[in-house]
Amino acid sequence: MSFAVDANILVYASDQDSKVHHAAAEFLRRCAEGTEIFCLAWVTISAYLRIVTHPAVFRRPLSPEEAMANLIARPQTRVLGEEEGFWATYRELAARIVPRGNLVPDTHLAAVLRQHGVATLYTRDRDFLRFEFLDVVDPLESAARDRRRRRAPRASKL
Repeated sequence: MSFAVDANILVYASDQDSKVHHAAAEFLRRCAEGTEIFCLAWVTISAYLRIVTHPAVFRRPLSPEEAMANLIARPQTRVLGEEEGFWATYRELAARIVPRGNLVPDTHLAAVLRQHGVATLYTRDRDFLRFEFLDVVDPLESAARDRRRRRAPRASKL
């Protein structure tokens, strides 16, 4: 079995200021230590590197070397790229959702995953639910829900 991880999960794991940093880092640690094939598409890698090394985005941006060291450190990690027929796969997916703006790179990633037979994507981006072949899982949902529960005011007794 295999799965892919979207850039947002990688970014949260690298952003120590994020409220879900610890949960994301722990999730990726478990993934890296597991036996399933951990897939990263080049489009995901480039998005991650663009964000975590940018001084206008991160208070403490990573150096390119630090960022790259976070990515392909385990033997079960596979880097996925476009294969022959990518454009046809992209166009097939695009015909169903008409990608604009942020949906353009999402469709790109979905097409790469479809070409490689990867059906599970860990992400916080709900837009991926538009791609019916993907099993979209938010691995940080319980951490975010727990955080909201702690912040929610308690009902007073009448």
